[in-house]
Amino acid sequence: MKPYAALPLICFLAAVAPAQEPAVKTGIEVLREEHFSLLKGKRIGLITNPTGVDSRLRSTVDILTRAPGVRVVALFGPEHGVRGDHAAGDVVETSVDRETGLPAYSLYGKTRKATPEMLRGIDMLIYDIQDIGCRSYTYISTMGLAMEAAAEQHIPFVVLDRPDPLGGLRVEGNVVAPGFESFVSQYPIPYVYGLTCGELARYLNGEGLLKGGVRCSLTVVTMKGWKREMQFAATGLPWVPASPHVPEPESPEYYVSSGMLGELGVISEGVGYTLPFQMLGAEWIDAAAVADSMNRLGIPGVLFRPVTFRPFYGTWKEKEIHGTQIYIAPGSTASLMSIQFYFMQVASELWPDRNPFLLAAPGRRAAFDRVAGSDSVRILFTQRMRYDDVRPFLEKDVQAFREKAKKYLLY
Repeated sequence: MKPYAALPLICFLAAVAPAQEPAVKTGIEVLREEHFSLLKGKRIGLITNPTGVDSRLRSTVDILTRAPGVRVVALFGPEHGVRGDHAAGDVVETSVDRETGLPAYSLYGKTRKATPEMLRGIDMLIYDIQDIGCRSYTYISTMGLAMEAAAEQHIPFVVLDRPDPLGGLRVEGNVVAPGFESFVSQYPIPYVYGLTCGELARYLNGEGLLKGGVRCSLTVVTMKGWKREMQFAATGLPWVPASPHVPEPESPEYYVSSGMLGELGVISEGVGYTLPFQMLGAEWIDAAAVADSMNRLGIPGVLFRPVTFRPFYGTWKEKEIHGTQIYIAPGSTASLMSIQFYFMQVASELWPDRNPFLLAAPGRRAAFDRVAGSDSVRILFTQRMRYDDVRPFLEKDVQAFREKAKKYLLY
């Protein structure tokens, strides 16, 4: 190839480069700055997905497999797979990665925890996945189980840290009650926990929350420039969809605002349409009435617009749904979790014969409880269908968690 053959690509990259460097350097970029010294001479297992990228969108897989003196011997993928080519909830099979030829072990298939066979010949496990700061999002469960497996096999575990897109100040929701642990509520932490994945790993490890109280040899490669008040937009980093229905940097806020209600399968949360988690509606709702009632609540920094939409796929495919679009202003201090409960409160006042908990199938109510981390949320709220009745329960663990988490903070 002639030396100038690469110039068009170089010019393109220069053209799309940000006007200034991002305010934050993620763990993978700090690791590269340190010449990958932590990994030298080790056989590496890498747990990642498409969100594992640097600020120029170069994947951690490519960065580490091409790094001098670094030997990646296996890849591990969470829900949606290493390459993000599986839908939510789909079983992911272990395969050979088409780009690298490496084994790509599934941590969302026959097992959700790496087996001793998968870890044979691995000297160090690296985790690099962008999370969304919400307990029911399964990547943190994958991280915790991988930490357990690493501890049991005496393999050091490294987290390449990334921002919490909700920021590091917001904490919401009850901790998971005993007996309600699941892959969407794996550990006793609040629904919104206000920690980066590295800080959460330190918390799980330090508090003995891994199975059997085991502790892994944990290293967190910290970011540079991240501050707790930063939501993702303030980092200057590009957002890669954390999953198909979390396409934008603001999506995590909307996921928290409506995702729990979506578990009931009675109210559409916009999944299947172009604005996942930003819509709440049903065929029987009067859009203008519900949006007006929601706006009259005066939720700080949140507005509602009447909408009618037809989802393209999923439960409500091609059905005409009426409801409201949620608008959350930057820096809003409103409880994100409260929005879906206020919506059910308003809908109950307007259509008392359409209680979503009574319309939901029993399995759907159980799914709601699993995501809520307790059946008390449902029981308390459904007594009168008022948010104020469940609010004390949702807030009861917040301050104690904040105090307990302080010693694990890195920023």
